[in-house]
Parts: sequence; C-alpha cells; structure tokens
Amino acid sequence: MNATELIAALEPLVPDAAFQALTPLDESINPTILVPIAHLVATCRALHDTPGLEFVAFSDVTAADFHPRRDPRYDVVYHFVSPHRRARVRLKVQAGLGQPVPTISNVWAGAGWPERELYDLFGIVFDGHDDLRRLMMPDDWDGHPLRKDYPVQVRKDAQTFMPLQVTAEEFKASLERDRQIRPKQ
Repeated sequence: MNATELIAALEPLVPDAAFQALTPLDESINPTILVPIAHLVATCRALHDTPGLEFVAFSDVTAADFHPRRDPRYDVVYHFVSPHRRARVRLKVQAGLGQPVPTISNVWAGAGWPERELYDLFGIVFDGHDDLRRLMMPDDWDGHPLRKDYPVQVRKDAQTFMPLQVTAEEFKASLERDRQIRPKQ
C-alpha cells in the first residue's frame, strides 16, 4: 500500500485532516504521510484500530531540527508496522519551537520512552504525556543537545560521586585488598 492509498483509507476516518503524501528520495523507503498536528492522535487511532489497516506495532519516533532554514522548526517522524499486512508507514508532523505535539502513548504505550528522549534531546514537548522528564541527560543539564542552535563547545564538569582517577597509593591499596579477598590459585 502506497501513501496515496493510505490517505484514501484515512480520509473518511479523519474527516477534517488535510493529509499530504511525501515523495521519498528512494523507492525502498516506506510510504510517508504529512499529518496536521491537530489530527495526529485521531490518525494514529485510525491506523491502529481500523480493520484492514491494523498498524498495531509502534516502531520508533525521531525528530529533525531544520533551524534556521524553516518554520515550523521540527519534523517529528513516527514509524509504524502492520505485521498482518506486512506493511510499514511513516507519519511526519511539523512543530514549531515551543509548540506541543500531542502524545501518542495512549495509543501505543511503547511511544512513551522515545517521546521522553525527544523531549530531553530536542526540547519537544509532548502534550498529555504522563511522565515527561529528562531521560538521558542529567536533571541539571542546561539545554537540549540535538538542537541546531545548541552550543557545540560545551564545557561542563562531569557530575559524579566517585573520583574519576585514583592516586598511585589508592591503586596499590586496592590491589592489596583484592589479593587478600581472592583465594590463591
């Protein structure tokens, strides 16, 4: 099923949405549909619940930052699989800086962690997400490292509770403790 056929199947299910088929750079790439941000959850429910479509497997969500070349700034890209039909589809949603994207974690529970990752690394807010907090960066980290406007040369001391290096005396003492604990072979 190509993007045009998927749009034809989705239009009666999500009546006010203006879907757009995107032309992939390579024919082997999955069909891609641009979805209006306001109709994302309804489109996902239709893909998931409609007999004949049954995209029941959430594969991934990622994002691309097009700052400063384009507004809206972000493409949020979802990948879904229909194992019954052996088909895949990719949905794109465009969001501006500070514009929340509705969460789809209530349709596919597996979307919760990848949405948190995008929040952490891009600063994209997912409206309705029940646990939207940092996932990869420390809680006190300033900024979002995958944004195009993030400073490249960040100098921040490592946040750790253990010393990164030990002195020669500490190293020798550790070896001696290890020798005393281990049985002789």
